[in-house]
Amino acid sequence: METQIIELEKKYWQGMENHDYETVKKLTRFPCIIAGKNGVHSVDEANFKKMFDSGDGDKIKVLNFSDVQTQLVAENTAVIAYLIELGITGDEQKAPVKCACTSTWIKENNNWTCLLHTEAELSQQ
Repeated sequence: METQIIELEKKYWQGMENHDYETVKKLTRFPCIIAGKNGVHSVDEANFKKMFDSGDGDKIKVLNFSDVQTQLVAENTAVIAYLIELGITGDEQKAPVKCACTSTWIKENNNWTCLLHTEAELSQQ
């Protein structure tokens, strides 16, 4: 089960990297909750699509995925926490960003989807 949740999380990031909305949408349960540097938001599918499309100019590349912790909370609920390093390019090259992330995955109708995702940018050390 842990391996499956890790693979789902990586598939989600691969969808973000490839700007593949259909993959990301299939892996998201709506409304979803997103928490990060812009606050906490409950996001329906229409607003999620707008947020996804607004990132068109910046391309992300997963550089590192580490320190993974997973826990099966119930037969149909799992949480994952990890560190991720992202390369971001747009009009100009930006310094890589390191974040601590968490996601909550639930299984409904035999499909796992992400209900909650958080990102906290790590301070530079």
